[in-house]
Amino acid sequence: QVQLVESGVGLVQAGGSLRLSCAASGLTFSTYVMVWFRQAPGTWREFEAAISWSGGKTFYAESVKGRFTISRDNAKNTVYLQMNSLKPEDTAVYYCAARPFAVSNQIYDYPYWGQGTQVTVSS
Repeated sequence: QVQLVESGVGLVQAGGSLRLSCAASGLTFSTYVMVWFRQAPGTWREFEAAISWSGGKTFYAESVKGRFTISRDNAKNTVYLQMNSLKPEDTAVYYCAARPFAVSNQIYDYPYWGQGTQVTVSS
């Protein structure tokens, strides 16, 4: 059974930093693309960042490019999202998700999801 567990619930002031983690189990982690989506109240769940199975390629939404960094440690079956220069509009529930092999920014392409973790950025 595949499980993705996010951690790093946080309340941070604008301009601050936070790191989210997502620990995976029940899958061959090193063969899975990992992504972070987020969902603010009243909005659709949106793609934010993805990392290839090897970690050699990363992809970002324009809204977070230059501020967020996705990384992974295949030895620990964990993916991270380092978030810097946080803005109030970054406030959302953040979800990690997994799919085998190919990167996609489409929510429907990801069969495995974490439960989400709340990030709140105060102004």
